[in-house]
Amino acid sequence: MTEPAELAAFRGEAREWLRAHVPAKGLPSLDTEAGFAAHREWELEMYEGRWGVVTWPERYGGRAAGLLEWLAFEEEYWAAGAPVRVSQNGIFLLAPTIFEFGTDAQKERFLTPMARAEEVWAQGWSEPGAGSDLASLRSKAEKVDGGWRLSGQKTWSTRAVYANWMFGLFRSDPASERHRGLTYFLFPLAADGVTVRPIRQLDGEPGFAEVFFDDVFVPDDHVLGGVGEGWKVAMSTTTSERGLTLRSPGRFMATADRLVALHAATCSADPAAAAASRHDVVQAWMDADAYRLYVLGTALKALDGASIGAESSANKLFWSQLDVALHETALSMLGERATLESDPASASWLDGYEFSLAGPIYAGTNEVQRNVLAERVLGLPR
Repeated sequence: MTEPAELAAFRGEAREWLRAHVPAKGLPSLDTEAGFAAHREWELEMYEGRWGVVTWPERYGGRAAGLLEWLAFEEEYWAAGAPVRVSQNGIFLLAPTIFEFGTDAQKERFLTPMARAEEVWAQGWSEPGAGSDLASLRSKAEKVDGGWRLSGQKTWSTRAVYANWMFGLFRSDPASERHRGLTYFLFPLAADGVTVRPIRQLDGEPGFAEVFFDDVFVPDDHVLGGVGEGWKVAMSTTTSERGLTLRSPGRFMATADRLVALHAATCSADPAAAAASRHDVVQAWMDADAYRLYVLGTALKALDGASIGAESSANKLFWSQLDVALHETALSMLGERATLESDPASASWLDGYEFSLAGPIYAGTNEVQRNVLAERVLGLPR
């Protein structure tokens, strides 16, 4: 199918800019201080080229592009081998929520620094006793003059060690239970009473953190969406996380294309391994393309005014399992070569595989997503 001329022109402009600006050498790991800083510089470069937040209004550094343009940009972005987005929690999760629920003052205050990566955001959802079951959270917000005092603990906060701000849910009505009486707050991680404790991964880098709140003051104007409305606001964020924005098809299509190239190279180097993996390679590529078409269909529905609700859980299930399958297939061909640091191209598949294993857990575990689909889409009893 031929793209409309306007969309093709947009894609071509993005491709040319990326070709001229994507770093020739990969940036250091996001989970290191140097890597985090390097990725922030890349985000600023994208912002200055007006490619960092293409769907946002021009006043915030965007191009007012539509969903189809964004999908085209994402395809070009990942095909170009561009860096992982350090600001993804902000620009892909929080920003859509601010556009929907934020005041004009909040939009003016937070969006441009977010797009420029001057302020990088972490997510404050999970707690030690409230991981998959977010509604059971126990962190509290107590009303005081001019604002709120936060107390409690969040955990598994991705890159909170280096982030500047956090968004999260707290129970603002002590008499409430479950989904009621929750409020969505925005607050700086450098605030008095906030303690960020790194959680180191197997590679020793602090990819996550637990965050403690000891009587942390947050002003009233940092409540997003209204007091007691936190669950509704958070569901908007999680729909973005599970649905269109966090894991675009371009990311998986680029990985699938790399997988096909790996198979072609393996055919001459290790014919037996290539033959054994042929079916899985074909299936993985078709699944990535199916995901691309599914998201395109969802985008077209959204453009027609349809809302994206519980079906975003199906989306999350599919992309998380697809990511694992893509990398498992690559490792089956590479064998021990995937562990050789002297071969970065091969080792990158192992690194990607290790990250893919988190997919069925973050953004709501796949077990929970299956329950959501059973109850809210299929209408099955609890």
